Amino acid sequence: MSTQPLRILIFLISLTLFLPEASQAQRRKAPQAPAMADSLYKGLKWRNIGPYRGGRSVAATGVPSLPGTYYMGSTGGGIWKTEDDGLNWVNVSDGFLKTGTVGALDVSMSNPNVVLAGMGEHAARGVMTSMGDGVYLSRDAGKSWKHIGLEESRHISDVWIHPEDENLFYVAVQGAQYGPSEARGIYRSADGGKNWERILYVDANTGASSFAADPDNPRVLYAAMWQHRRYPWTMESGGKNSGLYRSMDGGDSWQQLKGGLPDAFGKAGISASGGNSNRVYAVIEAEGEKSGVYRSDDGGDKWTQVSKDRINVTRSWYYMEIFADPVNPDLVYVLNAPVTRSIDGGRSFQPIPTPHGDNHDLWINPLDPKKMINANDGGANVSNNGGKSWSTQQNQPTAQFYRVITDNRFPYFVYGGQQDNSAIAIASRTNDVGIDWKDWYSVAGCESAYLAFDPDNPEVVFGGCYQGIIDRWVASIREAKPINEYPELSLGNPPEKLKFRYNWNAPIIADPFDSNTIYHAGNVVFRSRNQGQSWDIVSPDLTRNEADKHGPGGGPYTNEAAGGENYNTIMYLTASPHEQGVLWAGSDDGLIHLTRDGGQNWELRNPQGMQEGIVNSIEISPHDPATAYAVLMRYKFMDLQSYVYKTTDYGKSWTKITNGFKDPHGFVRVVREDPKRPGLLYAGTETGLYISLDQGSNWQPFQLNLPIVPINDLTFRHNDLVAATAGRSFWILDDLAGLQAFAGQATPALGLAQPRDTYLFVGGHQAKPSPGQGQNPKSGVILDYYVPAKPDSTGIQLEIMHNGRVIRSYSSIPDKTFKSWPGGPPKPEVLPAEVGLNRMVWDFRRDQLPAVEKVFVFGDYRGAQVAPGSYSVKLSAGDQSITREFAILPHPGVDATAEDFTQQQQLLDQITQAVSDMHTGVNQMRKVKEQLRQYERLLEEEEKAEPLLEMGKSLLERIDTWEQKLIQPKQKTFQDVINYNNELNAQLMFLKSFMESAEPQVTDGARERLSDLLATWNTFKQEKDAIVREGMAEYNAKYKELELPALIMN
Repeated sequence: MSTQPLRILIFLISLTLFLPEASQAQRRKAPQAPAMADSLYKGLKWRNIGPYRGGRSVAATGVPSLPGTYYMGSTGGGIWKTEDDGLNWVNVSDGFLKTGTVGALDVSMSNPNVVLAGMGEHAARGVMTSMGDGVYLSRDAGKSWKHIGLEESRHISDVWIHPEDENLFYVAVQGAQYGPSEARGIYRSADGGKNWERILYVDANTGASSFAADPDNPRVLYAAMWQHRRYPWTMESGGKNSGLYRSMDGGDSWQQLKGGLPDAFGKAGISASGGNSNRVYAVIEAEGEKSGVYRSDDGGDKWTQVSKDRINVTRSWYYMEIFADPVNPDLVYVLNAPVTRSIDGGRSFQPIPTPHGDNHDLWINPLDPKKMINANDGGANVSNNGGKSWSTQQNQPTAQFYRVITDNRFPYFVYGGQQDNSAIAIASRTNDVGIDWKDWYSVAGCESAYLAFDPDNPEVVFGGCYQGIIDRWVASIREAKPINEYPELSLGNPPEKLKFRYNWNAPIIADPFDSNTIYHAGNVVFRSRNQGQSWDIVSPDLTRNEADKHGPGGGPYTNEAAGGENYNTIMYLTASPHEQGVLWAGSDDGLIHLTRDGGQNWELRNPQGMQEGIVNSIEISPHDPATAYAVLMRYKFMDLQSYVYKTTDYGKSWTKITNGFKDPHGFVRVVREDPKRPGLLYAGTETGLYISLDQGSNWQPFQLNLPIVPINDLTFRHNDLVAATAGRSFWILDDLAGLQAFAGQATPALGLAQPRDTYLFVGGHQAKPSPGQGQNPKSGVILDYYVPAKPDSTGIQLEIMHNGRVIRSYSSIPDKTFKSWPGGPPKPEVLPAEVGLNRMVWDFRRDQLPAVEKVFVFGDYRGAQVAPGSYSVKLSAGDQSITREFAILPHPGVDATAEDFTQQQQLLDQITQAVSDMHTGVNQMRKVKEQLRQYERLLEEEEKAEPLLEMGKSLLERIDTWEQKLIQPKQKTFQDVINYNNELNAQLMFLKSFMESAEPQVTDGARERLSDLLATWNTFKQEKDAIVREGMAEYNAKYKELELPALIMN
């Protein structure tokens, strides 16, 4: 290979000595931006679209006395609970935890309301791993949680509550991955977490990987201590300070166990048998064949290696979990990939099927060992038959996504690679009540995929995987073809033996100016102009290219060469939407490069003083081609600060923009700029979302209803903000118009944001989504408005107008005259009028139809659906009013003419008029009947009134006969529509619903049916006129003749 790229890189690095200093502005305190409290914007709501396909979990436990009740701790997604054997899972930690990743869980045997949670996952991955903030306690079975200490623990492997004392806690702190930590060791609290004492400590590099207690004698404790350290390029697992320990006095003193064990070893797991107090099992990582399962039959004094089967010890730093059956001393489980089980005391093991391959925790009910829960990289699953079958993981919205991209379809689809699963495309909304398994599908690439395609035509999708794998996937045939630049089997080989180095999450992007051109990055940038058939290298090595960091990814006992430890790789690549040939590249070792000529020349454009770290995102401003925002992450150097930089001159100078990022756990992962409002920035952090109103000079949290979860990536589509989380799947904040219009106003007044032009799309929506389904938005036009102060007694009104006529109106004053009954009209929506930003979604419908009180109708009282066209909305409060115009657009998938919509609306208008007239007429006639009955009671003793009374009875019968052909008063509940005829009003209302659709062409059958119904109604309308003209007139004449008060119609 030519040395020219190396010479270019050395020259570019030397330029950093002469780069101008970052702007003095970064040293000066930025002026404070207006505060923007969440409470003023609670009209905005994130929604979780799923997928409901479980993400990684390393912690699970159950309640022995409550079969069917279990807890799961997810990585990034908090704590979940099931009370029906895993059929449904509910998050129980939102609003209480400060970090989202759970490492360990336990429930008190003596009080099942007491639950202990240790934060920070203990499977020490190099990618997609989040630290924790200590220990949380619930005393009400998960309804609420309280932080009780050990904040610096970072990663907790086990927690345990003494079976006879609900306030005696033990915590095994594994400690920080990427550096030494004095917080490691075994901790004990005797007062429910108020005070802690460390009872076992080895050194700052050796933490507790496993903890166990003798089920028959809880004063006998065991611990596995693990010497380990992660670097960005390798995992050191093991050394002379690793060891097994035992305490015979509840942790007051400890003895290291050595008899029969390797002199030095790596990660270990330990478990004491419930069927024999002297039997203890351990799975140990060690040199060569010393790795395996060990057993002691004398409480840990002497050990024997009973199995060398490598199925139990491969990839040791990630697994090494062992669990003895609580009853049978010969039954033991080892968790790896897969789960294995021994029924002969550990001498032989057989795999048992589980829903996912990577397994990290197992809880076995001591009262019924057939009942268990397994935590793995696909979530958690319950078994009631000893592992023969398991509950599904397709009901947990805990997926971890690396990146997010969307297409430009309507509705648009959201794409991303899910850790330990596949890359998927999922609908952003559907016509159903929710978004479920049938609304997503796998695409190109694997768990770590970047994805790229033509957003206007995502027929061909390019997706990546670790080790530089890249696929081309064709939607029409659902087939993927590998198109690697240089296909070599990289698994098991260190980077120094490979031609190229690829990041686990290697970038793939499409050229915004040429849909046939894609880019892929390793340590260099590749370009293909023929869908991957051939590739050109269009950059030198854009990393530090340090040979001493290209060796084995693990040691000293177990190598790691799956790709997560590859270093000196390109981590981020983006192409300018403004200028063809402009690309930015960021590496995992802290270098930023720019080319403005399609890759012929690259320049190093690092901010002065920026340290080594992961350049995780580079955002080119949608408003200015020279402006960009870069995010550096240094958590792999145990630096949890936020590093965000801004340039306005293509990287020649940079300003550090981090004022306001104060969460000690919430370093920034990604920054995006609003596509419509310049300077409005969004930052995804380790714990949620931040916002800046002033180009990054000041930041503030903007969580709304988003859970505490790492946000890996953000993107925009149709003015929605889409978030890829590491533990709670995908979330969407629909329509940023209100935020764009009002955020940061110093003296806000009554305001109405410009509504976006909206496609006529009617989908399902549930305020509380069904289990296992992502949430759809409300269908309709989103109307955002700002209320500066509490309204007076007249409230606030909002009117929808079309062709100068009000077709729908809302008020913030509830209608106190409204009455509700089964089968009646829905309660009118009350216009929100909270101080701050409010949101109302107009559902494309006119004002609802009038009702006949207490009459059940098998039909839809909602007003008729409108057609595409021009509309306006008017917001009024007192003497203030604001009007905005907007359009409703035809669904892009509908083939229809304007005339089709016009005809549909004309027919719907006829139905609306007929039902309105009919119900109004019935209500009027009921008033007449009420008066007739009143007069009958008043005059029943009056002899001269007898002819009038007979006339009244006849008139009542005539009105009843007329009414009974229009409505069905016998129907009282839904099933009654089967028992009793549906009369004319229900027939018309049914036909209204039949005709309403985004596809407007009304069928000939519907036209014929409407003609028949209107003809029928015309007959009854004539009968009503005759009743008024003849029957009522004669009755009133008779009344007058008798000199009694006349009958009137109200």
